[in-house]
Amino acid sequence: MRDRDPDGQPGIPPPHGSGLLDLNLLRTFLAVYRAGAFTAGARMLGLSQPTVTTQIRSLESRLGRELFERLSRGVSPTPFADELAARVMEPLDALGPVSGAGTLFGESDAEPVHLAGPAEYLTHCVMPTLAPLIDKGVRLHIAFGLTDDLLDALRAGRHDLVVATLRPRGRALASVPMSDEEFVLVAAPAWAERVGPRLATEGPAALHGVPLISYADDLPIVRRYWRHVFGKRLTCTPAVVVPDLRAVKAAVTAGAGFSVLPRYLCADELAVGALVLLNDPDDPPINTGFLVQRPGSSTNPHVTLVRDHLLRSAHEA
Repeated sequence: MRDRDPDGQPGIPPPHGSGLLDLNLLRTFLAVYRAGAFTAGARMLGLSQPTVTTQIRSLESRLGRELFERLSRGVSPTPFADELAARVMEPLDALGPVSGAGTLFGESDAEPVHLAGPAEYLTHCVMPTLAPLIDKGVRLHIAFGLTDDLLDALRAGRHDLVVATLRPRGRALASVPMSDEEFVLVAAPAWAERVGPRLATEGPAALHGVPLISYADDLPIVRRYWRHVFGKRLTCTPAVVVPDLRAVKAAVTAGAGFSVLPRYLCADELAVGALVLLNDPDDPPINTGFLVQRPGSSTNPHVTLVRDHLLRSAHEA
């Protein structure tokens, strides 16, 4: 039976034998956990691969648990390893500067982390969460673009991490669900007063004659909303096409027409009444975003640090 914390939650069992766990063993464990391979973890630490293997086996012996499943290429952490990593990650990262190197893991000359994704999502949801890492010495190079293009660039080695609006196919890229975004049908108050009451009785036909503002000619977000909420095919030509959802929001807020936007992008405008929900379905369309990486593609410890921080921040939001 697993040990439990005072609050009744499952906990990490005490090491076999007496004494505390060796801090170096935990650092080695975390490096392998983040790198996904013994060899890559050894490079991060400046150790030989046999030394890292010996240390991991020693830690497994002391804990009485297997930490990694050995694969043909790299390793996969066990559920117990995931729990251990969640416990030791922040304390060990916090100890980095105390070691005397001045930055995390003693990597004073670590390369920048190349992070890419949709401009709107990175600007509103990602960049604010990364401020604590910048203060600790992490360097970032940010790129914006469409998911397909960014995933191609990731495969080519031009990015370290990509926030994608869809899960990549194949096994060349590793992806983890990051967050869900809800889409909402919005307009400025003046348009909402004219068409809002009719929408409930007439359906989407009430929007005929209202200009549509879109970020692409093929209307991917709006078409998805129509299919999911109204169960109908969208037959509408946009009045304005601008390839930036922030500009779409600005146009709609100014009264140019209606659009479908991610709720996170227009939450402030909805809160103060600058934008109004034209429809509030019980089952709104939702899209899952993924954090994508090429397994074993980088020996920069800050890549895994940024990845873990983003996932943790998204799950806590």
